[in-house]
Amino acid sequence: MAIRLYKAYTPGTRNRTVSTFSEITKSKPEKQLIAKNHSPSGHNNRGVITIRHRGGGHKKRYRIIDFKRNLHGIPAKVVACEYDPNRNARIALLHYMNGEKRYILYPRSLKIGAFVNSGVDSSIEIGNALPLEKIPLGTAVHNIELTPKKGGQIVRSAGTYAQIVAKEGRFVTVKLPSGEVRLIKKECYASIGQVGNIDFSNITIGKAGRNRWLGKRPTVRGSVMNPVDHPHGGGEGRSPIGRARPVTPWGKPALGMKTRNKKKYSNIYIIRRRK
Repeated sequence: MAIRLYKAYTPGTRNRTVSTFSEITKSKPEKQLIAKNHSPSGHNNRGVITIRHRGGGHKKRYRIIDFKRNLHGIPAKVVACEYDPNRNARIALLHYMNGEKRYILYPRSLKIGAFVNSGVDSSIEIGNALPLEKIPLGTAVHNIELTPKKGGQIVRSAGTYAQIVAKEGRFVTVKLPSGEVRLIKKECYASIGQVGNIDFSNITIGKAGRNRWLGKRPTVRGSVMNPVDHPHGGGEGRSPIGRARPVTPWGKPALGMKTRNKKKYSNIYIIRRRK
Protein backbone atom coordinates (compact mmCIF):
# COMPACT_ATOMS: atom_id res chain seq x y z
CA MET A 1 0.00 0.00 0.00
CA ALA A 2 1.14 3.54 -0.77
CA ILE A 3 -0.10 6.92 0.42
CA ARG A 4 -1.16 9.72 -1.90
CA LEU A 5 -0.33 13.31 -0.92
CA TYR A 6 -2.19 16.45 -2.01
CA LYS A 7 -1.00 19.96 -2.75
CA ALA A 8 -2.67 22.72 -0.72
CA TYR A 9 -5.35 23.61 -3.30
CA THR A 10 -7.84 24.13 -0.47
CA PRO A 11 -7.65 24.07 3.34
CA GLY A 12 -9.07 20.54 3.20
CA THR A 13 -6.26 19.24 0.98
CA ARG A 14 -3.40 21.02 2.77
CA ASN A 15 -2.60 18.13 5.13
CA ARG A 16 -4.79 15.46 3.54
CA THR A 17 -3.40 12.01 2.74
CA VAL A 18 -5.29 9.01 1.38
CA SER A 19 -4.50 5.45 0.42
CA THR A 20 -3.80 4.83 -3.26
CA PHE A 21 -5.84 1.59 -3.06
CA SER A 22 -3.33 0.10 -5.48
CA GLU A 23 -3.68 -3.36 -3.94
CA ILE A 24 -7.46 -3.49 -4.53
CA THR A 25 -8.31 -5.81 -7.43
CA LYS A 26 -12.13 -6.06 -7.11
CA SER A 27 -14.51 -3.19 -6.38
CA LYS A 28 -17.88 -4.90 -5.77
CA PRO A 29 -18.35 -7.41 -2.91
CA GLU A 30 -19.69 -10.95 -3.28
CA LYS A 31 -23.48 -10.82 -2.85
CA GLN A 32 -23.60 -14.03 -0.82
CA LEU A 33 -21.02 -12.67 1.65
CA ILE A 34 -22.68 -9.36 2.62
CA ALA A 35 -25.32 -8.54 5.21
CA LYS A 36 -27.28 -5.54 6.45
CA ASN A 37 -25.36 -3.30 8.83
CA HIS A 38 -27.73 -0.93 10.59
CA SER A 39 -25.97 1.45 12.97
CA PRO A 40 -27.85 2.66 16.06
CA SER A 41 -25.53 5.72 16.19
CA GLY A 42 -24.64 5.22 19.84
CA HIS A 43 -28.24 4.81 21.06
CA ASN A 44 -29.46 1.90 23.16
CA ASN A 45 -32.80 0.05 22.92
CA ARG A 46 -34.57 2.95 24.68
CA GLY A 47 -33.17 5.56 22.32
CA VAL A 48 -30.82 7.00 24.95
CA ILE A 49 -27.33 8.02 23.79
CA THR A 50 -24.89 5.68 25.54
CA ILE A 51 -21.86 6.38 23.30
CA ARG A 52 -21.28 10.01 22.40
CA HIS A 53 -19.97 11.44 19.12
CA ARG A 54 -21.51 8.84 16.81
CA GLY A 55 -23.99 9.36 13.99
CA GLY A 56 -24.33 10.00 10.28
CA GLY A 57 -21.71 8.51 8.03
CA HIS A 58 -21.90 6.70 4.72
CA LYS A 59 -24.20 3.71 4.40
CA LYS A 60 -22.28 0.42 4.68
CA ARG A 61 -22.97 -3.28 4.23
CA TYR A 62 -21.21 -5.79 6.44
CA ARG A 63 -18.77 -8.24 4.85
CA ILE A 64 -19.01 -11.66 6.52
CA ILE A 65 -15.41 -12.52 7.47
CA ASP A 66 -14.27 -16.08 8.19
CA PHE A 67 -12.43 -15.61 11.49
CA LYS A 68 -12.73 -19.32 12.37
CA ARG A 69 -10.90 -20.77 9.32
CA ASN A 70 -12.63 -24.11 9.99
CA LEU A 71 -12.57 -25.64 6.50
CA HIS A 72 -9.58 -27.78 7.40
CA GLY A 73 -7.60 -29.56 4.72
CA ILE A 74 -9.40 -27.89 1.78
CA PRO A 75 -7.10 -25.63 -0.29
CA ALA A 76 -8.43 -22.19 -1.23
CA LYS A 77 -7.30 -19.88 -4.03
CA VAL A 78 -6.85 -16.16 -3.30
CA VAL A 79 -8.98 -14.60 -6.04
CA ALA A 80 -9.13 -10.91 -5.10
CA CYS A 81 -8.21 -8.21 -2.61
CA GLU A 82 -11.13 -5.98 -1.62
CA TYR A 83 -11.83 -2.84 0.40
CA ASP A 84 -13.87 -3.30 3.58
CA PRO A 85 -15.60 -0.16 4.95
CA ASN A 86 -16.05 -1.82 8.37
CA ARG A 87 -12.32 -2.22 9.19
CA ASN A 88 -8.97 -0.64 8.42
CA ALA A 89 -7.51 -3.86 7.00
CA ARG A 90 -8.14 -5.19 3.51
CA ILE A 91 -9.97 -8.48 2.95
CA ALA A 92 -9.16 -11.36 0.58
CA LEU A 93 -11.76 -13.37 -1.32
CA LEU A 94 -11.06 -17.12 -1.24
CA HIS A 95 -12.47 -19.75 -3.60
CA TYR A 96 -12.29 -23.17 -1.92
CA MET A 97 -11.87 -26.34 -3.95
CA ASN A 98 -15.29 -27.56 -2.72
CA GLY A 99 -16.96 -24.52 -4.34
CA GLU A 100 -17.41 -22.40 -1.21
CA LYS A 101 -16.42 -18.72 -1.10
CA ARG A 102 -15.21 -16.88 2.00
CA TYR A 103 -13.53 -13.65 3.07
CA ILE A 104 -10.45 -13.54 5.30
CA LEU A 105 -8.25 -10.69 6.51
CA TYR A 106 -5.68 -9.90 3.81
CA PRO A 107 -2.16 -10.59 5.16
CA ARG A 108 0.83 -8.56 4.04
CA SER A 109 2.71 -10.00 1.00
CA LEU A 110 -0.01 -12.53 0.12
CA LYS A 111 -0.14 -12.85 -3.67
CA ILE A 112 -3.30 -13.00 -5.77
CA GLY A 113 -3.54 -16.50 -7.22
CA ALA A 114 -1.76 -18.13 -4.28
CA PHE A 115 -3.29 -21.03 -2.36
CA VAL A 116 -3.91 -20.96 1.39
CA ASN A 117 -4.93 -23.72 3.75
CA SER A 118 -5.97 -24.31 7.35
CA GLY A 119 -5.59 -27.25 9.68
CA VAL A 120 -3.06 -29.09 11.81
CA ASP A 121 -1.01 -30.27 8.81
CA SER A 122 -0.84 -26.92 6.99
CA SER A 123 2.56 -25.52 6.05
CA ILE A 124 4.03 -22.42 7.70
CA GLU A 125 3.21 -19.99 4.89
CA ILE A 126 1.56 -16.57 4.83
CA GLY A 127 -2.23 -16.83 5.03
CA ASN A 128 -2.37 -20.37 6.43
CA ALA A 129 -4.12 -21.02 9.75
CA LEU A 130 -2.80 -23.50 12.32
CA PRO A 131 -3.08 -24.25 16.05
CA LEU A 132 -0.58 -22.23 18.08
CA GLU A 133 1.22 -25.39 19.20
CA LYS A 134 2.14 -26.17 15.55
CA ILE A 135 3.61 -22.72 14.81
CA PRO A 136 7.40 -22.28 15.31
CA LEU A 137 8.77 -19.86 17.91
CA GLY A 138 9.35 -16.32 16.64
CA THR A 139 6.69 -16.55 13.91
CA ALA A 140 4.50 -13.49 13.29
CA VAL A 141 0.79 -14.34 13.54
CA HIS A 142 -2.56 -12.53 13.50
CA ASN A 143 -6.30 -13.27 13.96
CA ILE A 144 -5.68 -15.24 17.16
CA GLU A 145 -8.38 -17.17 18.99
CA LEU A 146 -8.74 -16.80 22.77
CA THR A 147 -11.21 -19.67 23.07
CA PRO A 148 -10.79 -22.78 20.87
CA LYS A 149 -13.21 -22.89 17.89
CA LYS A 150 -14.66 -19.45 18.71
CA GLY A 151 -12.80 -17.63 15.93
CA GLY A 152 -10.04 -15.04 15.95
CA GLN A 153 -10.66 -12.16 18.36
CA ILE A 154 -7.36 -10.30 18.71
CA VAL A 155 -4.62 -8.92 16.40
CA ARG A 156 -6.96 -8.09 13.52
CA SER A 157 -6.16 -4.41 12.91
CA ALA A 158 -4.18 -3.12 9.92
CA GLY A 159 -0.41 -3.62 10.24
CA THR A 160 -0.55 -5.61 13.48
CA TYR A 161 1.04 -8.93 14.35
CA ALA A 162 1.83 -10.99 17.44
CA GLN A 163 4.85 -13.19 18.09
CA ILE A 164 5.08 -16.72 19.45
CA VAL A 165 7.51 -16.48 22.40
CA ALA A 166 7.39 -19.87 24.19
CA LYS A 167 5.50 -23.13 24.57
CA GLU A 168 4.96 -24.96 27.83
CA GLY A 169 2.34 -27.50 28.85
CA ARG A 170 -1.19 -26.56 27.79
CA PHE A 171 -0.32 -22.98 26.89
CA VAL A 172 1.62 -20.96 24.33
CA THR A 173 3.13 -17.60 25.32
CA VAL A 174 2.34 -14.83 22.85
CA LYS A 175 3.62 -11.25 22.72
CA LEU A 176 0.82 -8.96 21.52
CA PRO A 177 1.16 -5.67 19.56
CA SER A 178 0.44 -3.67 22.74
CA GLY A 179 3.51 -5.17 24.43
CA GLU A 180 1.41 -7.44 26.62
CA VAL A 181 2.70 -11.00 27.03
CA ARG A 182 0.03 -13.56 27.78
CA LEU A 183 -0.77 -17.27 27.76
CA ILE A 184 -3.18 -18.70 25.19
CA LYS A 185 -4.35 -22.32 24.98
CA LYS A 186 -2.30 -24.33 22.49
CA GLU A 187 -5.42 -25.53 20.61
CA CYS A 188 -6.36 -21.98 19.57
CA TYR A 189 -5.88 -21.17 15.91
CA ALA A 190 -3.92 -18.25 14.46
CA SER A 191 -3.11 -17.13 10.91
CA ILE A 192 0.49 -16.79 9.71
CA GLY A 193 1.82 -13.33 8.81
CA GLN A 194 1.15 -9.66 9.48
CA VAL A 195 -2.17 -7.98 8.69
CA GLY A 196 -1.87 -5.91 5.52
CA ASN A 197 -2.47 -2.20 4.84
CA ILE A 198 0.46 -1.34 7.13
CA ASP A 199 0.51 2.37 6.15
CA PHE A 200 -2.96 3.00 7.56
CA SER A 201 -1.51 4.61 10.69
CA ASN A 202 0.23 7.24 8.52
CA ILE A 203 -2.98 8.55 6.94
CA THR A 204 -3.99 12.11 7.91
CA ILE A 205 -7.73 12.87 7.86
CA GLY A 206 -7.17 16.49 6.76
CA LYS A 207 -10.64 17.92 7.35
CA ALA A 208 -13.59 17.51 9.70
CA GLY A 209 -15.99 16.41 6.95
CA ARG A 210 -13.98 13.28 6.28
CA ASN A 211 -14.59 12.13 9.86
CA ARG A 212 -18.31 12.77 9.32
CA TRP A 213 -18.21 10.33 6.37
CA LEU A 214 -16.90 7.74 8.84
CA GLY A 215 -19.82 8.32 11.22
CA LYS A 216 -17.88 10.38 13.77
CA ARG A 217 -19.56 13.50 15.18
CA PRO A 218 -17.65 16.48 16.61
CA THR A 219 -15.86 16.28 19.96
CA VAL A 220 -14.96 19.32 22.08
CA ARG A 221 -12.95 19.77 25.27
CA GLY A 222 -14.72 19.74 28.60
CA SER A 223 -13.15 23.08 29.56
CA VAL A 224 -15.16 24.90 26.87
CA MET A 225 -18.50 23.50 28.13
CA ASN A 226 -20.83 24.83 30.79
CA PRO A 227 -20.71 23.42 34.34
CA VAL A 228 -23.96 21.54 33.72
CA ASP A 229 -22.34 19.62 30.85
CA HIS A 230 -18.89 18.76 32.20
CA PRO A 231 -16.97 18.96 35.51
CA HIS A 232 -14.24 21.00 33.75
CA GLY A 233 -16.76 23.55 32.43
CA GLY A 234 -17.58 27.06 33.55
CA GLY A 235 -15.43 29.96 34.73
CA GLU A 236 -14.52 33.24 33.10
CA GLY A 237 -12.46 32.95 29.93
CA ARG A 238 -9.83 30.26 29.80
CA SER A 239 -9.87 28.88 33.31
CA PRO A 240 -8.21 25.83 34.88
CA ILE A 241 -10.29 22.73 35.49
CA GLY A 242 -10.53 23.52 39.21
CA ARG A 243 -9.93 19.96 40.35
CA ALA A 244 -7.03 17.92 41.68
CA ARG A 245 -6.97 15.81 38.51
CA PRO A 246 -8.77 15.65 35.13
CA VAL A 247 -12.04 13.73 35.18
CA THR A 248 -14.51 12.30 32.68
CA PRO A 249 -17.93 13.93 32.07
CA TRP A 250 -19.25 11.60 34.81
CA GLY A 251 -16.67 12.61 37.42
CA LYS A 252 -14.38 9.58 37.23
CA PRO A 253 -10.58 10.07 37.02
CA ALA A 254 -9.25 10.36 33.46
CA LEU A 255 -5.89 10.45 31.65
CA GLY A 256 -3.80 7.57 32.95
CA MET A 257 -6.21 5.94 35.37
CA LYS A 258 -6.28 2.16 34.84
CA THR A 259 -9.79 0.89 34.19
CA ARG A 260 -9.28 -2.87 33.86
CA ASN A 261 -11.26 -4.93 36.37
CA LYS A 262 -8.87 -6.31 39.01
CA LYS A 263 -11.02 -9.43 39.32
CA LYS A 264 -11.24 -10.21 35.60
CA TYR A 265 -11.04 -13.94 34.92
CA SER A 266 -8.24 -13.63 32.33
CA ASN A 267 -5.81 -11.82 34.66
CA ILE A 268 -4.19 -15.16 35.50
CA TYR A 269 -3.12 -15.59 31.87
CA ILE A 270 -1.30 -12.25 31.62
CA ILE A 271 2.43 -12.56 32.26
CA ARG A 272 3.40 -8.95 31.53
CA ARG A 273 1.00 -6.00 31.29
CA ARG A 274 0.79 -3.77 28.27
CA LYS A 275 2.77 -0.51 28.46
